[in-house]
Amino acid sequence: MNTKSLLITGLAAGLLAAGCTSTEQAKRSVSRVESDKQIDLSGKWNDTDSRLVAEDLLTDALNSAWLENQDFAGGTKPVITVGTIKNKTAEHIDVSIFIKDIQRAVINSQKAKFVASKPQKEELRDERREQQQFAREETVKQMAAETGADVMLQGQISSIIDQYDNQRVIFYQVDLEAVNIESGEIIWQGQKKIKKFIDQDKWQL
Repeated sequence: MNTKSLLITGLAAGLLAAGCTSTEQAKRSVSRVESDKQIDLSGKWNDTDSRLVAEDLLTDALNSAWLENQDFAGGTKPVITVGTIKNKTAEHIDVSIFIKDIQRAVINSQKAKFVASKPQKEELRDERREQQQFAREETVKQMAAETGADVMLQGQISSIIDQYDNQRVIFYQVDLEAVNIESGEIIWQGQKKIKKFIDQDKWQL
């Protein structure tokens, strides 16, 4: 084998070795964990925060005196819906997950009823309108037969970030309030605060 062939062979072997090393370095380990296990990687708002905040706020709301003091048209159990929950933080937070956690907490409490939100209602109304034209008469669902909500939950998620050198603190505040839909009266207010300390050496943007 001549010098040129040896050079090409050596170069190819070197590239192959480098490729293998790069592939090995790119490997990652993935394992399944329980969906309710608390895992904080970045320190940012996560699924655990959403679930715990929703449960704590709704426990407070559904054990407060307003349930007994209000006269609801539907009987002893108020009918609740969720309005706007604003994300006032600098993070991207999927508020729909938080709303679902609120809905689950209300339904599981058995202390209140829950009706669909406005976007869901619009979809249901479209379906009923189509049934008027296309469905068999005995299966058509009535228009104007919805259960009206007594209370709307509205709120916001806010945050403050404090950082110095290698340390960072993220403070979250979640405010939620129940509003009587007929009168516009705020009949309950709840607040949940979370503070997280992050070592900057471990912080990943």
